[in-house]
Amino acid sequence: MLKEYLLSDYNRCGIQKVSFGVLFNTFCIQPNPGLKFMTIFRLTQHYRRKNRLLFYFFFWWLRRLKVKYGFDISYRTKIGKGFYIGHFGNIVIHGDAIIGENCNISQGITIGVSNYGSKIGVPQIGNEVFIGPNAGIFGNITIGNRVTIGANSVVTDSILDGKTVLPAAAITIDKDLSEYYIQNKLIS
Repeated sequence: MLKEYLLSDYNRCGIQKVSFGVLFNTFCIQPNPGLKFMTIFRLTQHYRRKNRLLFYFFFWWLRRLKVKYGFDISYRTKIGKGFYIGHFGNIVIHGDAIIGENCNISQGITIGVSNYGSKIGVPQIGNEVFIGPNAGIFGNITIGNRVTIGANSVVTDSILDGKTVLPAAAITIDKDLSEYYIQNKLIS
């Protein structure tokens, strides 16, 4: 299963066979941050219940890569085969999120929790979904298969299969909602 997942991630980058030379190239000669991260991510998940010593080794390596590349993706996140990270930097994915197969994410994206309202929870992303730069997906919602989420879009409602989400123009409302987002305030 590990080999199948790793090969699917490498295939998305145009690499048909994983060998020592390919790994050396990916990690040292021409580092590919997304592929490097996903390799260690898959190894961390694989050894989570099989070998505690190897789990902790890869877990610490994954933590180092999180800081180095700006990927805040928990090893608990369920990510399907063929995951592709286009560019590195400022990627946040909640540990309880579920992402399907053959998905692409761009820099600056957030897949996060909603702590308020009827959609408390985290998103579930379908197969063959593209998430553009600086997009945010929040709450207990479902993103269908073959969905494109445009740059700077904020998605808080479920999206059906085969749809495209484009960002709306900025709207200002006369309502202070800060109390719902600023928690554990310091008392002056």
